Amino acid sequence: MTQLDPASEHAAPASTATAEHATESTAREENSGHQKTPLVGKHTSWVHVARTALIAAAVVCIVLLAFAWPSVTSKVQHLPVGAVGSAEQIAQIEALDTNDALELHTVASREEAVSLIQERDLYGTIILGDSPEVLTASASAPAAAATLTQIGTGLRLSLQGAALAQMEAALKASAAGSTLETGSIPSDVAQATNVTITDVVPLAETESRGAGLAVSGLPLATGGMEGGAMISLFVSGTWRRLAAIAGYGILAGLGIAGILQGWFHILQGDFIANAAAITFGTVATAATIVGLNSLIGRLGILVGAIITIFVGNPLSSLQQPLEFLPGLWGSVGQYLVPGANGTLVRDLSYFPAADTSFSLWVPTAWTLLGAILMMVGHFRNQPAVAEI
Repeated sequence: MTQLDPASEHAAPASTATAEHATESTAREENSGHQKTPLVGKHTSWVHVARTALIAAAVVCIVLLAFAWPSVTSKVQHLPVGAVGSAEQIAQIEALDTNDALELHTVASREEAVSLIQERDLYGTIILGDSPEVLTASASAPAAAATLTQIGTGLRLSLQGAALAQMEAALKASAAGSTLETGSIPSDVAQATNVTITDVVPLAETESRGAGLAVSGLPLATGGMEGGAMISLFVSGTWRRLAAIAGYGILAGLGIAGILQGWFHILQGDFIANAAAITFGTVATAATIVGLNSLIGRLGILVGAIITIFVGNPLSSLQQPLEFLPGLWGSVGQYLVPGANGTLVRDLSYFPAADTSFSLWVPTAWTLLGAILMMVGHFRNQPAVAEI
């Protein structure tokens, strides 16, 4: 009895299968009447070319519109400013403000005005009377401080012009041999023709123009978006994604705060508080993008980028007061992460007395929204359990 080699038993069927496959391939080639040739790539249709060019041009225009529109349409309007003086003096300022540039709030004293500015309830205050003074806060918004400085300069020129007019009238009266009525020269003109301009909350010497804090808004927003996109693409599992978001937020917060405060000296105040604020905003943006990705797929990354970069950042009011934006857009921007986080970072750096509760609640809400979307996407994508 001959013993067969096991290897030959396995090899025989394999050889048979190979031969049958070759025979079938030859038969198909003979039936087709020609040999198989490599496929040649088709040219893109002209309709697709035109559509691609149109979409690309539209995207460029939308990006330009998103970033240029706030600057082009913003104007000095409804700026909350305090006024210290008599009712008649305040009424005169209101009468001169024909363009609604100011929103005047009557303040009892200079001390109260300083307190309201430090709490960011007012951008500045105009103090009238015997010692005219204009209080500004360049750390709040350089554009607002510049507006108030111009008002102070105009007030100084107005007082000097009034004083010169009264002096000219007195000289004419003296030359005519008559005297000017005592009550015709206002005390605030006769005693004070100089207007003091005081910066109550100035910017740091290393950030004298305020450009650094304004420009840093885009990298902060981009950082959260970039982290959310990478976690969405390279990390799986809801809990692992949450852990990645937390770890990324902490590291990014420390790194960005180290650059902005330790290196560039743009941020002021407590380093840990500033790093925590940046972490808060980064986590909120990343969580939102990861949540949208979990819910609707990679389209969620695009939606999150649009909300953050093309809507939130232009409306963040980091470069001008939110009141300068048309309509309610300035207020809308504060309900988005870039605006709320930018306000929080500015408050911690320069306005420790300001109320930061709203700026904390906004990123908290976006973080919770992102976590909820992650959970919904997780359970929705679970395979259905077959009924037994």
